Amino acid sequence: MSAATGVPPYQPRREARLERVDLRSGELALHRWNSPANEGNPLTVLLHGFLDTGETWQFLVDEWPDERPFVAPDWRGFGASPDAGAPYWFPQYYADLDQLLDHVSPDRPVHLVGHSMGGNVALAYAGIRPERVAAVVSLDGHGLTRRDSTDALGTYRRWLGQLREGEPQFGAYPSLEAFTRVLAKRQPRLRADRLAFIARAWTRPLPEGAVAVAMDPYHKLANPVNYRRDEMEACWDAIRCPLLVLLAEHGEFRAMLGEDGELDALRRAFHRGVVAELPGVTHMLHHQRPAAVAAWLAAFLDGREPPDVTDLD
Repeated sequence: MSAATGVPPYQPRREARLERVDLRSGELALHRWNSPANEGNPLTVLLHGFLDTGETWQFLVDEWPDERPFVAPDWRGFGASPDAGAPYWFPQYYADLDQLLDHVSPDRPVHLVGHSMGGNVALAYAGIRPERVAAVVSLDGHGLTRRDSTDALGTYRRWLGQLREGEPQFGAYPSLEAFTRVLAKRQPRLRADRLAFIARAWTRPLPEGAVAVAMDPYHKLANPVNYRRDEMEACWDAIRCPLLVLLAEHGEFRAMLGEDGELDALRRAFHRGVVAELPGVTHMLHHQRPAAVAAWLAAFLDGREPPDVTDLD
């Protein structure tokens, strides 16, 4: 039982298996659910967002209406995957995904589902490698803020300054309960048992009962290359498979896009697919209403109309 929430952590209904996969770029931890893929059950690959882990897809997997196979990697430097201990570059995620698919589904396109950063990776990859993706879904991943070329000067200066500061560090929390209390304040919409499960997944144990966030501190460094939305839009336009962008009604990050974040603008940007909103959720929609998200995604991937998810959490 979690002292911070007063309830036991969420108990999974479908058991996850943890594997280690050796890629050219290094080792990744991989969470697997259900039986291997076959003709009737294509593989669905779940890509977590920044600060998250593959393990917390558990809620969505448990609510899925059938026993299709799922795999969810921990991106490098997150969760159970080893830290690089050096600066990260965003295109590495495309390379890691490309190599991972060669391992888990070498002969057949996959269903690709990503949240936030993972959704942005999925969308870009579906355009870069359209032959490898049978369908793509992004959960509140809609690209980042459009940047002006003059912003590059400040970005480079910030990055060089951070490198001069030496190896980055994370502060520790005195206990898992202390971290859970912090998480509860940041995620007030999360059900208590799910909150306790996520708190365990998002931390690594330290001596004397303390915990640290399960993320390489080098992820804190600024990316020296500014995001270029027009380049991402070119990738999105190259997507040829069924496409769904499911937005959180109260997503915290869409407003930062300005005009690009308006529903009509996003529907123009993803004109080859479907853009819809899930009501009553913030950015972590698959944690807050996993049954609703699972029902919507299952219908989309099966080529059916979205169901009524009003009474599903």
